[in-house]
Amino acid sequence: MAVVLALLSSVMWGSADFLGGTLTRRRTSLAVVGGSQVAGLVLALLLATVLGRWGDDPAYWGWAVLASVSGFVGLVSFYAALARGTMGIVSPIAALGVLVPLALGVVQGDRPSAIQLAGIVLALVGIVAASGPELSGRAGATPLLLAALAAAMFGTALLGIAQGSRTSPVMTITGMRLVTVLLVLVTALWARSLGGLRRADVGSLTVIGGFDVAANLLFGIATRTGLLAIVAVLGSLYPVTTVLLARWAHHERLSTVQYAGVAVSLTGVALISAGAVG
Repeated sequence: MAVVLALLSSVMWGSADFLGGTLTRRRTSLAVVGGSQVAGLVLALLLATVLGRWGDDPAYWGWAVLASVSGFVGLVSFYAALARGTMGIVSPIAALGVLVPLALGVVQGDRPSAIQLAGIVLALVGIVAASGPELSGRAGATPLLLAALAAAMFGTALLGIAQGSRTSPVMTITGMRLVTVLLVLVTALWARSLGGLRRADVGSLTVIGGFDVAANLLFGIATRTGLLAIVAVLGSLYPVTTVLLARWAHHERLSTVQYAGVAVSLTGVALISAGAVG
């Protein structure tokens, strides 16, 4: 079940990234991030209320704050890296954030089987390849450092979700959204701009926020029932969903290495799943 939940979370994250990237072509990134986070907060509050989770042990709060702040810093760093560098170099580096929870899982005692280890390696290679690496490209030190910071922050956010979900997956996500919305509001006040959002954008922002909340929640639940090392890798396959949606909806051309990355990732998923069944 953990494998299925983690894969569903990657599909949700990848879909949210695709829709967010599409909307960012018409609105600023801050507006899209902020608007989707507000929508996500509303959905999280409704979910927490319907499920009656407000009385849960508040031990999740520290992890929720960590996940929120690190995720926000990671996103800002990622966009800054993209603005200064080449996407084909920056994106694969940022995708390696999965190494943070993967390493923690191993330290905590996760012992995947031999076939699952092979699947993990293939999935990691596939994630980087699907992100469209440019092996012959050049980038300055600043975008590389920003991409590395984004990777570390994204990985820390996954770790925070996993740890907070041990207490309460729903309230961890709710706390995350609350803190992130506050960070976005502070940033918007500092920038003195709402990014030009319009009423027509509400539907798209709600879908993006909903997918993001669902992805976080599914990932958190998966970490409670499966090995963190495996769940983290499967949950981080979202670049595969994003590139496939871009190919299908926008007819974007994929490079040979991206096609190979998708195939390698799926092979890794098959091996991890086979190991779980065995």
